[in-house]
This record gives sequence, structure tokens and C-alpha cells, in this order.
Amino acid sequence: MNLGAGTDASVDNAFDPRPILIVTGLAQEARIAAGPGMTVICSSSDPQQLRALLATLDPSTIRGVISFGVAGGLCPSLKSGDVVVATEVMAGDSRWLAGFALSEELIAGTALGNSRVVQGGVAGVEEVVAAQAGKAALHLETGAIAVDMESHIAAAYAAEAGLPFAALRVVSDPADRALPALAMAAVKPNGDIDLRKVLRGVARNPLTLRALVSTGLDFNRALRSLRGCRAFLLGGEGLVAEDAGEVPAVA
Repeated sequence: MNLGAGTDASVDNAFDPRPILIVTGLAQEARIAAGPGMTVICSSSDPQQLRALLATLDPSTIRGVISFGVAGGLCPSLKSGDVVVATEVMAGDSRWLAGFALSEELIAGTALGNSRVVQGGVAGVEEVVAAQAGKAALHLETGAIAVDMESHIAAAYAAEAGLPFAALRVVSDPADRALPALAMAAVKPNGDIDLRKVLRGVARNPLTLRALVSTGLDFNRALRSLRGCRAFLLGGEGLVAEDAGEVPAVA
């Protein structure tokens, strides 16, 4: 299945040897995504670092862009581990429609356990939305069902380069759970989690332990679901190509 855009059927059906660009925020996500046919970049949850990384890439050497990783839940009905397939990505006054959808039927056949697959809008932000009130306000304002710090940047890059774009995100922290400040501050520059920093923080303030344990359980549940979605990155086989074309950007 060809991820590239085009109108000539013979071109669309031809094998495109170029890799797919996978955009992630954390090292755990990048490790899940890595494999043949993939160019994986990790922003370390830093939007400016992600933009700098993308600026070094030649878009003609890739055939599509997928934002892949965990996200915060905005819709109250979503639980940790639920899979969100973006129909659009929005940030401020800009909106990018996803040029591809991931097959819900195919994903349902993978080892996702009790997780479910939903389609909807994903909000892109420059800073972590940690508080329950902030998540509720963003959901009300945008109608988005999930939020992350990479998808809007990946979508803008794809639109500018005329590349197809998709986003698959798994809910880690649901709408009714706030992210502890210590968890947000524990991401290393390479995208790994600084466990020593977490432990030092707990030692200074033991009252944070309960919230951190809950956050860790949610995060591990999300990573398990993300691993179950890994097969859909292989060669773009999990992408539905009926709507092939450039990613439209709506300002």
C-alpha cells in the first residue's frame, strides 16, 4: 500500500522505497516505532526541539508523516489505553485535516485487550496541559478528544511538504486525572524518563507517591496499547489509501 500522494493509478500502486517519518515525543514511543522502513525522531516533549529536528530533514526523502505516541485525554469517556486516530489536528487558529485514516477494523484485530479505538480531533499545544480544569477547557474550546505536543507540528510539516499525514495516539492520562508536576519535569533531553529525579522528588515529598503510581500505571497501560498498534506502521500497511492526497491545512 502506497503512502505517497498522486493521481496516476500506476504511480499510486507502485512500491515507494522511501521511509515513513514517525514523530514521537518520548524515547519509549520511539523505541516502539523503530524498524525497517521507518525514520523515527523524538522531540523529548520539546516543541522547539521537534521543529529543529524537522528542519534538518529533506522532505523528498520520506513518503509520509505519522504522529505516534501517547496523549492526554480530553473527552471524559476516554480511558488510559484507548487508541485515538486523528481526523484532524488543531492548534490555535490553524487546523489540519488528516489525509489518511487508520483502519478501525484492522486495529480491532490486534492485541489491544479492553482498549477501544475512537476517531476524533487532536489538539496540539506547546506546553503540557496537566490540570483537569485545563483539559476540560480545551475540550470545550476545540472539541478535540485528546491533546499532545507533537501532532500539530508534524501536521504543519507534512502540509508544507505536500506529504500525507496521520496521527495515532494512545490516551495515557485521562481527562479526570491531573499530571503530577514531578512526572512532567522528569523527561531527559533524549526523551527518556529520569527515574532518579522521580525518586528524589518522592523522597522530598512522599505525598506525591500515590499520584505518581497512578500516573505510572496509566502510562504503562498506554504503552501496551501503543505496542499493539505497532504493526500498522510497517510499510504503511495499516493506512487506508482511498483518500490519498496532500494534507489540507485550514487556517
